[in-house]
Amino acid sequence: MKDIFEGKTVLITGGTGFLGRHLAKEILKYNPHSIRLLSRDEVKHHNVQEQFNYDETLRHFIGDVRDIRRLSKATEGCDIVIHAAAQVMLRKSLEEPVEDAQINIIGTINVLEACRKNNVKRIIYTSTGGARVGEPEYLPVDEKHPLNPCSPYGISKHSAEHYVWMYNQLYGLDYLIFCFGNVYGPRDDPITKRVTAIFADKMIKGEIPTIFGDGDQTRDFIFVEDLAEFIVNSIDKNPEHRLFHLANGKQISVNRIFDILKKLSEFKGEAKHIEAIKGEVRDIVLDTKLAQKELGWKPKHSFEEGLKKTFEWFKSRK
Repeated sequence: MKDIFEGKTVLITGGTGFLGRHLAKEILKYNPHSIRLLSRDEVKHHNVQEQFNYDETLRHFIGDVRDIRRLSKATEGCDIVIHAAAQVMLRKSLEEPVEDAQINIIGTINVLEACRKNNVKRIIYTSTGGARVGEPEYLPVDEKHPLNPCSPYGISKHSAEHYVWMYNQLYGLDYLIFCFGNVYGPRDDPITKRVTAIFADKMIKGEIPTIFGDGDQTRDFIFVEDLAEFIVNSIDKNPEHRLFHLANGKQISVNRIFDILKKLSEFKGEAKHIEAIKGEVRDIVLDTKLAQKELGWKPKHSFEEGLKKTFEWFKSRK
């Protein structure tokens, strides 16, 4: 495959985060000279250095998307920005909606302004497939489904999409928007409260996982390695549409996740059930036909395969 990054410089915001690391790893397969990272976590900066074993060819900027001056510096000379920095915890957005909006809306506007001022050619915006929809009127949810987000997180991620579209209309900034299912995989951090990561971590430690509600609620999961590879391989494509759902297209219940991990970990206990959280949808599954048709989306891992790889990674850290 030709070097799709030849002559291009790419900035990944949130470059030391869960998805950001996998994106960086994927781009480094092509050209280590073409990538920059922006993140606000200095500790993770050193971890990423060890992970990728990079030298000065991979530039890492320590900064926040709410800092327009730092963003402007990071985007100087860039051709493409993959905007993966975000406040990603729905439950935290319920507790701190102002901070959620500052990062996800104002932060995105700052990224767009930096792109405009520095003549960046394209932005890839990473959004959410479920929280932006709210309680679905039908399943699977396609890109034409009405949007009624019922959490600050869903509102902020969807609101930023309008700004991405506007900067295209007003300033010609090319874009793609990818709306994900529930992303999971190796290098996730239980602190984000993503169910696969927190369940695997607790079971390995012999601790009892907590399930909100009856556990029969379903989500559409997507393996992070499949997602990162696809985004990177789509970075220079020009499809007819500009917003796509990316997921496995299958409903997986929280109880099913618990059962699979219980078998993998040989955990002997049972989960603790507590009251369901308001603002979280009951069931969601995404229609990915548009991405299949226009971009060739085809995830490589089944949920069971991806969850096994995820568990093995968590176990290796013990």
